[in-house]
Amino acid sequence: MRGPIGHALGAVLACSLAAAGCGGSAASSSTRSAVRSSSASAPRTPTTPASAPRRPSCCQRPRAPFAVGIRTITLIDSSRTVSYPGGGPVPRKLVTVIRYPARGPATGTDELDAPPVTYAGPFPLVLFGHGFAVTPAPYGALLAAWARAGYVVAAPVFPLENASAPGGPNESDLPNQPRDMSFVITRLLAASAHRGDALSGLIDPRRVAVSGQSDGGETALAVAYDRFFLDRRVRAAMILSGAKIPGVGGFDFPAPAPPLLATQGTADTINPPSFTSAFFDVAPSPKYLLLLLGAPHLGPYTDQQPQLGIVERVTIAFLDRYLKGAPGALRRMLAAGEVPGLAALQSEP
Repeated sequence: MRGPIGHALGAVLACSLAAAGCGGSAASSSTRSAVRSSSASAPRTPTTPASAPRRPSCCQRPRAPFAVGIRTITLIDSSRTVSYPGGGPVPRKLVTVIRYPARGPATGTDELDAPPVTYAGPFPLVLFGHGFAVTPAPYGALLAAWARAGYVVAAPVFPLENASAPGGPNESDLPNQPRDMSFVITRLLAASAHRGDALSGLIDPRRVAVSGQSDGGETALAVAYDRFFLDRRVRAAMILSGAKIPGVGGFDFPAPAPPLLATQGTADTINPPSFTSAFFDVAPSPKYLLLLLGAPHLGPYTDQQPQLGIVERVTIAFLDRYLKGAPGALRRMLAAGEVPGLAALQSEP
């Protein structure tokens, strides 16, 4: 997205999460011992499904909507560098805001460092890229809606494009951002696979999606469909008012290309509808185009209602269809995307 918008990420918080479990195995062991000792001195009685012990309530598998936990971590990519004004090259630092399904009742508030519902996972991962001259903060409601629906959502702060970049936001770093996204995916999957990590067991490495708005959408588009940046771990892509990264080439959608959902405000003057058409028209199926009638560039993804609600419902149904294989998700998506006077959904399953 071109043109500064005055939002900042705020304070960076880094704390460790306690891994959550239900302890069902210990309870089962003691139950088996009690059954063995009692059966030695008492006649056996037939058992039926009705007499079988119920699973403890602590281990009932929760379902969406979930409470949302939030934590911020800092990842350092020592293999690549960035140069800030007045200084030499330094390793790329990616402050990353993570939202995830957490224990407790679902509310409209993100709970700092809340215990994750690990025993309900692992969950699909969604990587989100913010636009130019902003941070992930303005998109908080949308990202929280995804986490509430049962996704781990990670949003890195790009080193030079964010609103608080030293010397001001610099769009020249855009071609480096697709590698940032892939790096964050790698580090988060490694954390989930590492016993004892705060994210241990939380992420399913086989179900990864990328998304982004404006320049973040351009970044996600490259990770999913550009042969120079292609990340084969990506299983779905949601491009919000995005475009091809200018001047890099390679957007030839190598097969097998992941399913695509593109969204576009018809009154967007920053990334106009023609930018979305340029990649959507050549993308293979399955693909979907959500047109937000009369909507501008940023508002439908941050705070403009009812457009934000439409985007939430369509994107969640898309993720449910292509990352979870949920029955009826495609039908939900098509219904949510057709709102007279507000939205229309073009579908090529």
